[in-house]
Amino acid sequence: MSVQVEKLEKSMAKLTIEVSADDLEKAIETAYQKNRGKISIPGFRKGKAPRKLIEQMYGKGVFYEDAANELINSEYPKAAEESGEDIVSNPKIDITQVESGKPFIFTAEVALKPPVSLGKYKGVKVEKADLDVTDADVDAEIDKQRNTNARTVEVTDRAVKKDDMITLDFEGFVDGEAFKGGKGEDYPLTIGSGAFIPGFEEQLIGVEAGKETEVKVKFPADYQAAELADKDATFKCTVKTIKEKQLPELNDEFASDVSEFETMAEYREDAKKKLAERKASEAKAKKEDEAVKAVIEDSEMELPEAMIETQQRQIVNDFAQRLQMQGLSMDQYLQYTGSSVDKMMEQVKPQAEERIKSRLVLEAVAAAEKLEATDEEFEAELKKMADQYKMEIEKIKGMISEREQKQIREDLAVQKAADFVVENSKEGAAKKAAKAAADDSEKEAKPKKTTKKAKEDKED
Repeated sequence: MSVQVEKLEKSMAKLTIEVSADDLEKAIETAYQKNRGKISIPGFRKGKAPRKLIEQMYGKGVFYEDAANELINSEYPKAAEESGEDIVSNPKIDITQVESGKPFIFTAEVALKPPVSLGKYKGVKVEKADLDVTDADVDAEIDKQRNTNARTVEVTDRAVKKDDMITLDFEGFVDGEAFKGGKGEDYPLTIGSGAFIPGFEEQLIGVEAGKETEVKVKFPADYQAAELADKDATFKCTVKTIKEKQLPELNDEFASDVSEFETMAEYREDAKKKLAERKASEAKAKKEDEAVKAVIEDSEMELPEAMIETQQRQIVNDFAQRLQMQGLSMDQYLQYTGSSVDKMMEQVKPQAEERIKSRLVLEAVAAAEKLEATDEEFEAELKKMADQYKMEIEKIKGMISEREQKQIREDLAVQKAADFVVENSKEGAAKKAAKAAADDSEKEAKPKKTTKKAKEDKED
């Protein structure tokens, strides 16, 4: 295999990858062995027809597509590494030559890590965090525990109200006809969750269990199922069961049930301490976010679209995995919300751009300040991974490739850069305090009104 690199505009590059004719021949033979059992040729048992006969009947290139895919999957990663370029996107593949007896040639258009013109990163201004924990903060935290420990009981003496948890049978109709995917039985729904099309859940408020009702909604104009977009729909619904939460009383018994403490006073004090720790942690993260954003604003870089798109897809894929862990598929989510993958990709684009810019400027800061991960820090990170997966550290080391080790070290250096930017930042007054101070200054600057009596006294 050989690879040639052609630099393009806007941090893009085209890799031209050539694979030997012998390797192509092996891939074609592999494709034949894989597919021959699916091909029927008169006079031969299924799977026993010679390759040349199949190629005569179906065309010489019958196995080219599978062979090409196999070679692209195996050779592109090698070519990307051999190119020595810092590739930051998925490749756009184009096959330029695939023919038995000749080298297999394909191109891969990729984004390269763009250059960064680093601006000011020392002394950037960040807002001073409010670390005070009020009684209202503690009350809100305890209310969360009350909700977590609430009992769910079935209600039979009233109709549906907001925040109820119901089970629902429904079937949707457009122009009097039932549509695909519009039917559900014993579907669990929390009223006010926003899980259904806007306007759907609100119309179930006041409905009694066991009675059928009609819910009329309009599908969004950009609904992912084009045949339903912007259509009026009627759902025949029956609420099967209604359940509500019953909150426990706030007393010493509650405190002992939800904590290691015997009294509410002790529990409140512990809750206050933990809130203070959480506020400090959140303040640190917020300070880092503000500091990095300030560095980004003062720096210059041009992001290739392919790099942004790759990050967008990563964010959407991560979201799909989280849905799966909750027992919901992406298709179900899109159907319930009336969204689409394309719409989600567009929605996460600003987030993708910010992620990329943050990483790039912090890498630039690390390079400027010569910040690197020490062997001790690298070992400590591996120890964290070993503890997380309950494995021996030596086993973790054996599982991590050189490339992954390099990535871990780079991640540690980037975090060092973030810490450096925060440590060298300057705190300003909190926004509320700053506004109050500005208002006071403005009041002082304005001339005071003089009453008639004061004016007369002054004249005397």
